This record gives sequence, structure tokens and C-alpha cells, in this order.
Amino acid sequence: MINKWIPPHFKIKRQFLSPLSSSIFSKPTVSAAKLSSDEATSIDSLDPSPADPVREIVVNLRNLGLNNFLDGDYSKKLILRLSEPQVDQIIDCLRVDSPDLAVVFFDWLKRHSGFKHSQFSCLVVAHVLAGKRMFKELRLILEQILQEQGSGSAPSLCELLLNSFRGWESNTEIWDMLAFVYSRSGMVHDALFVIAKMKELDLKVSIQTYNSLLYNMRHTDIMWNVYHDIKVSKTPHSLYTNSIVIDGLCQQSRLQDAVLFLRETAREEFGPSVVSLNTIMSRYCKLGFAEVAKALFCMMLKYGLQPDSFSYNILIHGLCLAGSMEEALEFTNDMERYGLEPDTVTYSILSKGFHLLSRMGGALKVIQQLLIKCSNPDLVTYTVLICGHCQIGNIKEGLKLREEMLSQGFKLNVIAYSVLLSSMCKSGRIDEALGLLYEMEANGLKPDLVTYSILIHGLCKQDKVQKAIQLYSEMCSKRISPNSFAHGAILLGLCEEKMISEARMYFDSLTMSDCMQNVVLYNIMIYGYVKLGDIGKALQLYRQLIEKGISPSIVTFNSLIYGFCKIGNVAEARRLFDTIKLHGLEPSAVTYTTFMNAYCKEGNLRSLLAMLEEMKAKAIEPTHVTYTVVIKLLCQQWKLQEAALLLEEMYVKGLTPDQITYNTIIQGFCKCKDLRKAFQLFNQMLSHNLEPTPVTYNILIDGLCVNDDLKDVDSLLVSLQEHNVSLTKVAYTTIIKAHCAKGDVHRAIVCFRQMMEKGFEISIRDYSSVINRLCKRCLTSEAKSFFCMMLSDGFPPDQQICEVMLNAFHRGGDVSSVFQLAAEMIKCGLTPDEFMR
Repeated sequence: MINKWIPPHFKIKRQFLSPLSSSIFSKPTVSAAKLSSDEATSIDSLDPSPADPVREIVVNLRNLGLNNFLDGDYSKKLILRLSEPQVDQIIDCLRVDSPDLAVVFFDWLKRHSGFKHSQFSCLVVAHVLAGKRMFKELRLILEQILQEQGSGSAPSLCELLLNSFRGWESNTEIWDMLAFVYSRSGMVHDALFVIAKMKELDLKVSIQTYNSLLYNMRHTDIMWNVYHDIKVSKTPHSLYTNSIVIDGLCQQSRLQDAVLFLRETAREEFGPSVVSLNTIMSRYCKLGFAEVAKALFCMMLKYGLQPDSFSYNILIHGLCLAGSMEEALEFTNDMERYGLEPDTVTYSILSKGFHLLSRMGGALKVIQQLLIKCSNPDLVTYTVLICGHCQIGNIKEGLKLREEMLSQGFKLNVIAYSVLLSSMCKSGRIDEALGLLYEMEANGLKPDLVTYSILIHGLCKQDKVQKAIQLYSEMCSKRISPNSFAHGAILLGLCEEKMISEARMYFDSLTMSDCMQNVVLYNIMIYGYVKLGDIGKALQLYRQLIEKGISPSIVTFNSLIYGFCKIGNVAEARRLFDTIKLHGLEPSAVTYTTFMNAYCKEGNLRSLLAMLEEMKAKAIEPTHVTYTVVIKLLCQQWKLQEAALLLEEMYVKGLTPDQITYNTIIQGFCKCKDLRKAFQLFNQMLSHNLEPTPVTYNILIDGLCVNDDLKDVDSLLVSLQEHNVSLTKVAYTTIIKAHCAKGDVHRAIVCFRQMMEKGFEISIRDYSSVINRLCKRCLTSEAKSFFCMMLSDGFPPDQQICEVMLNAFHRGGDVSSVFQLAAEMIKCGLTPDEFMR
């Protein structure tokens, strides 16, 4: 039936891969060749002389048993002097009428003397275990053989089985288990070789072996060879077999074929499975086809299958990605009809859905609609609402819902508390978060590892490392084993606080016992050293990582590359870049962006663009940070039109420029005095719902001031103040300086007063800056007015500002003011002598 369906491009040669070359066949061991016969070694065939140790050991073992025989030192010494062929003979003799003794003797030699058994002995014991249906132990023995022999050993092992064990009882099980173990160990070619030999010998391959091979081949068309062999051999297959094929088709992005296969196999006695339908649904959801996933969900119900929590979570995830939050919430409520409850994964998916919607401004709308529909919210609805509000940053509403829940007699679950805790930590309200932790415990809920990890991470981000360590100790005292995330949070906090010595002590305490050999912890420590500019210590840790056999991650290399680029050693960073592939890793967008930023600092546009092309050639998608770096260098080299085109390209590629990207290009146009284009880009920011930062306004204000557009500056300032836009002190001082330069002291004083009213800290330097500018423009009377304002504001003059004013009065011939100021200086303990002369 399946042959009618398989598409033409699947119909490759229906035979297993050709056996490995005969040149790699190994000769059987001496002992194996010596014992190659259909009969077991008989005790009577052994040398009857008393000097024969094999006969003596076999007889004694049979009569006394292993433990009694080993009581004397002589017996132990006798056994330990045995050669490999002699051990083979003993095991072969024992397996006939004392099979248990053969296994015990085999085991004792290996464990107590470290004896390395021959393949023959291993296979003899394997046959004994197979006969006793001890398949777990059988698999372990075969795995040990394969670990020693490695890939390409199938021909020699098959030859040994054929020459020395043909016709033995349980031989079929040995062959089948050998093929299975080869497949489980990832030695697929060897597994195929064994199965090919089994077919020649007319031995049955089990469905477990076929399934294992099918699983390993699911990424390739060879999967169909294996599936065809199952059908031809009439091996009873299972639901798992079909699930593997469907998973393979999905991984090969042949979704329509997967659906067709599902429908074909639906006619079989066991029909389709929930697992298979979940697999196809998941793939469609990841590709953005939530509607198709819904149709498959309905198909599941049509076949009489009961969706599980995975089915719902997959569909809810797909709907959230598609922005259909209302439908996702409906399916969440629908779970209860099938006796299922939303779990942590469900709430996490919904939380991310709200986060995605918040970028589009639709999250609040969905939450409001949910509130309207649910006049009597239940625990699920409340939890979803709390997730939604917290995800869009509305922690106030989340806490209000918590109060409402408590007043309605509902108790918050661990999920709701965790979401609230996470949101509070993100918004810096760590003390309130700790209060919630104690509330949880008071309500009979036990904080878990996730809860503690959230708080520890939050405390470390708030530089409250000591409190984090205290909470960590509290967690350990409750026998909650910390994971690398909790350890990493503390380590990260210490590094962020620049407590590098303390961080290293903590790190060493974790890694010294070999209990916590985690690349993430190494990465945190390496980056900590790199940020402080200590590349030597970072490299030392990298070497330690390699020596301990821990595989470095791309993050490890990115940190080291950043370190070398930071100190200007791009050549060494490039050498490290070439090492990445030796560890089986691929450079990431961060790797390339780090190099490009280094080239940007050097002004090396050619190398930067070459890196960008290399990224594209390797199908590594540039991030918005990558584009920002390129735009920065283009602006530095006055290639503003190219920078603007690159900004448009970002939107085409689905990347959203951030404030830094816009600030960079706006500054470029301001510097070349193209204010029209600068404000055009500013408006573009607003149209994309991107909130300008104070730096954006600083750049625009500076651009207008440099261009002498002070009327526009004043209009912009008034507009921003009306809209309660927060400006920095830099923005005000820029405007003040511009008005001073133009001689408009009145506007300068108004701006100065506004700056003071906004609560910025004013120093003598701020007054000096204005007075200096006025004096340089010979606006002495205006400078005097500003000087008097400074005195009335309670700021005593310093030597420098007095000297500037005295100079100005001297040049203007204002002798009276010179004497007045000299008197004021003497009061303040300053010395006007030079100017009096």
C-alpha cells in the first residue's frame, strides 16, 4: 500500500548501503580461531595432567563455586596468571553446564584484576545472557566491545560470529542486539552491514532495531530503504515506527508528504497517533501556518484521539506567534474539557504572546476583551491576565489583579507568583519581590528553584550580591539544589560589581570539586576578565576549560575575540576566529559584529564590508546591531546616502532598527547640516512606534544650535516641555551656550532657570561657562548680571571666574566694578593683587 504513495523523488535504490570494504576486516583473535568449532570445549578434551591450570580451575569452580575456590591465595594467584586463550577455554567450558558460573567468573576477572577479555569470551557470555533473556546486561557487553573496536568494526565481528558461533542457541538475539547497539551508538554504516548479513543468514531483525535505524536515518531519503525493508520482511511495526517516519518528513520540510503518509497509515489497525499529529502541528506552527495546525487539531478529534497538553501548547504557541491571542486564550480554557490544566509551559507561551503583542500595541486590547468576556474570572483567567499585564510591563495592574484574586477567595499559584516576581525584578522593585516570596511561604506555597533563581538573578542585577548569597544559602538549607543559572547569577553579579577577586574565589569553589563543570560559568568568568581588560586571565581560564575536557561554546570565543578587539589586537582575534571551526562550532552574528566594530574603530570600511559579505555568504543573518555598526562607519566617512539605504534594507529584511541605529544616522545628517533629513528620520522613528531617547533630542538640539536655527530650537524645547518629554542637562546647556554665543542673554537666563527648575544639579562650572562666553563676546554688563545672579543663588565665586570678570572690567574701563569685585574676592579669601596693580 505504501509503495503506491511514495513520491518518485523518494524511490531511491531499495537496498542497504554496500558493505564496508573487505580490506578493513580484521583477522579473528588467536583464541577465537583456536576455539572455532560447533561444539563447546569439553573438560575431557583438556590436558588431564595435574599441571594443567585450565582443567584444575574448571573442576574446582564446578565443585566449589567461585567464592569458596577464591578463599585461598594459591587459587587467586593461579587465576591471575591465566592467559587470554586459557580464560577463553574456561568460559567456553563453563557455559555448557554452569552458564551462571561462566558469567560470574567473567565479571570477577574484569572487576578485580582489570583483565581485558577477548571478543570471543565477550560473545560467549553474551550468548549466555541472551539465553537468560538478560537483554540489558547483553547490551552493556556489546556496547563495551563497540567502544573498544569503534566505527568500521562490523565486518570483523560478523566474521567472528559466523566462524565461531553459528548454530549456537540465541544466536539470532546476538545478531539483532549487535545491529541495535551499532545504531544506538551512531555507527549507522556498521548497523546496516550487520542487518545485511542477517538477511543473508535468514535471521529476523526486530522492530526495535529497525526503529532505532529508522530514527538515525530520518533526516535522509535512506529512511525509505529502512521502511521498505520493514514492510517486505513483514516485521510487525508499531505506532512509534510511523511517528519516526512522520518526524523525518517534517524535519525534511516535506509537510504535505507527512500529512499524506498520516492518512495512508490511518487505515492500519492502530491508526494515527497523537504524537504524530503533534509533530506535524508543531512544524506548521513554526512556519507560521496556525490555520493548518488548527485543521490538524480537528483531524485529531475526528480520529477519536484525545489531545494532550502538548497538542494544546503547540497550537496555543502557533496562535500566539500569529497574533491571535483571543483564540489562544479560548484554547487554554478549552483544555479543561479534556481534563487538562494549563501548565508552566502554557503560561510561558501566553506570556511571550503578550510580549509580542505589546510591540504591536494590541496586548492591552486583548486583556480588556478577556475581562469583558469573563465577568466571573476563574483561577486560570486570573493567572493569564496577570501574565498578560506583567509581560507588557503593567506590573501595577498585575498587582491589582492579585489583590482582587485574594478578595475573591482565590489563592495565587506558583506560576502567578513567579510571573509577578520576575516582573518586579525586571522593573527594579526587588524589595517588593522579596516580600512576595515570604507571602508565598505564608500561603503554604513552597518556592521552587525557578522562584529562587529569579530573585537571585534580580538581586545580582541590582548589585545586592550579599543579599543574593544569603538567599542562595536559604535555598540550599531547604534542600533545593541550585543549578548553573543560580550559580551564574551570583557570579555575574560579582563580576558586574567589579568584585573580580571575590568572583574568582566563588568560581574556584564551584569548579574545584568537579561537581559543577559548566561552560556557562567559565563564560561568565572569562567575560568578567575581558571587561576589565585582563585578557591574560581570560586566556588562562580558556586553557583550563580545554584541559578539563569541557567543550567551549561560541560565547567563549565571542568573549575572547571581543577582549582582543577591545585592546586593538585584531590580528590575534582573527587567529582565534580561525580556531572556532576546530571545535565543531560556527561563528555567530555576534562574532562577526565584534570584528566589524573593531574595523569601524579603525575606520577600515573595506574590511568591515568584506565581513558583512562573508556573513551573507555563510547564511548568517546580520542583526540590527550589525547594521548599526556598518551605518556608524558609513556616517563617519560621510557616506550618508548609503547609510540611509542600509536603514531601509533593515526593514526589508524584517529587522527593527533601535534608537541607537537612528541616533547614529540622525547625528550623521546633523553634522553635515542636513537638518531636513535628520528630522525626517526622527519622524520615521515616531511612525514606527520607536520612542526617541534623550540622546536623540540632544543630537537634534545640537544640530539646530550649530546651524544657528535658534528659533527652531526654542520651538522644539517648548513642544517637548508641553509633552512632558524628559531632556538631559546636556540639552539645556547646549541651548544656553548657543544663546550666549548669539548674545541673547535673556533667553540664556530663561533656559538656565528652566534647567534649575528641572532639578538638575547646578555647579559653579555651569555659571562659569556662561560668564566666560559672555565675556568673550564683550558682553560685560550681561556677564555682570549673570555673576550677580550666581551670588544671589548662593554660589560663592572662585578665583578663575573672578579673574575672567576682572579682565572684562579692565578692558571696559569700569574701575568702580573692579574695586567692588576685588572687595568681594577678599571676603571670599581670594587674591585680586595682580589685577589691582
